[in-house]
Amino acid sequence: MRRAQQESLKEKIKRVKLLILDVDGVLTDGRIIYDSEGRQLRLFDAQDGTGILLLAAAGIKTIMVTILPSRAIECRAKDLRVEELYQGVKPKTKVLQQILEKHGIAKEEICYVGDDVVDVGVMRSIGFPVAVKNATRDVKDAACYVTKCTGGRGAVREIAELILTTQGKWRDVLEKEFGIPPRPRKRALLDKRGAITKEDR
Repeated sequence: MRRAQQESLKEKIKRVKLLILDVDGVLTDGRIIYDSEGRQLRLFDAQDGTGILLLAAAGIKTIMVTILPSRAIECRAKDLRVEELYQGVKPKTKVLQQILEKHGIAKEEICYVGDDVVDVGVMRSIGFPVAVKNATRDVKDAACYVTKCTGGRGAVREIAELILTTQGKWRDVLEKEFGIPPRPRKRALLDKRGAITKEDR
């Protein structure tokens, strides 16, 4: 990526105040399992969940938007204290204006993560569109960033860390939520022989 593109991407990320996530294929790997009684089962990634909680601790809310309603999704949204969950929404652009007005933010302040063509409309309308690694070609074409991780296997955590790190909030959130102190900085010193050593500040 060229320097100008990197700087443009950083500016987009710095403006993010709200994260909107597709569910199937983003928070899950896209597979839907049916048990013997016809109930749907989905697998969610624990580290993705921690990423959402860390964003919330930094004041960045998360909203889930999905076409397929599911009790499992409702439970996951509740566990993660997700701000809002929209189910059975098609096209997804129908709820975008409602979200903007409710939260008093601009389109440029939204990050949306998607994996399939149902996400493209919203992605083309907001500031920081993201495609997961296993997304379709149309989604990747609409994205400013493609994750290194696949959907349901760390993609959301990757984006959470990217946002918090770029906005300079990552270390503060870790200390606030988990009591992890900032890493000590190193400074160069000359010993008696003139050799360079490093010492923790």
